[in-house]
Amino acid sequence: MSVAWLTPRWSAPANVRAAFTLRSGGVSTAPYDSLNLGDHVGDDDAHVGANRARVAQALELPQQPVWLQQVHGTRVRDLDARHDSDPADAAMTRHAGRVCAILVADCLPVLLASRDGQQIGAAHAGWSGLAAGVLEAAVAALRSPPAELVVWLGPSIGHQSFEVGDEVRQVFIGARPSDAVAFTRNARDRWLCDLALLARLRLQSMGIADVTLDGSCTFRERGRFFSFRRDGQCGRMAALLWRMS
Repeated sequence: MSVAWLTPRWSAPANVRAAFTLRSGGVSTAPYDSLNLGDHVGDDDAHVGANRARVAQALELPQQPVWLQQVHGTRVRDLDARHDSDPADAAMTRHAGRVCAILVADCLPVLLASRDGQQIGAAHAGWSGLAAGVLEAAVAALRSPPAELVVWLGPSIGHQSFEVGDEVRQVFIGARPSDAVAFTRNARDRWLCDLALLARLRLQSMGIADVTLDGSCTFRERGRFFSFRRDGQCGRMAALLWRMS
């Protein structure tokens, strides 16, 4: 089976390319079957390397992606600066050919591009990263007026599947009472959390209006997506972003 991916439909400029890998088309065996791109989840390193090579070939990437050590934080790695291996949950570049990569398996992948096509960035936004300000950090790192940015919110766990406790809700509404709209109480007296809405609210508050939502639920679509919340031990998919010129 060939490598499978989604091509984001958003208003990025013509020189910007993006892709979101699905779970099929790789060599990994269960529970990482089959296109696992994460090297930190217990999969065979040789399988991960083969999967990454398949993705690079299938997408005709200009370079190998820069894989981050993600920790649900807010640090943004500048791919144009000296190489470093410090943990980061976002990446940005102003140079053609460099490939930003975000690994996910329920968390929200966020891709950003300036309308002139000169700056791009990507962020890993789980609930803790959102609350801590990873999107604000990513937007600041791009150094472009927020109104000149376009954003794509990729597949993530949907609000009907993402149950959280009151402590999570309090983290958000304690800082931003308006975030209450993203939480709905369920029959178990817990909260259903809308990650994508929380991200959209933050982006809008920064002045970013052009936001496209994919809307796919990683938890519900087992055949297409890995889901940590659903399966526990599983693979990771990648949101990839690069400039051609």
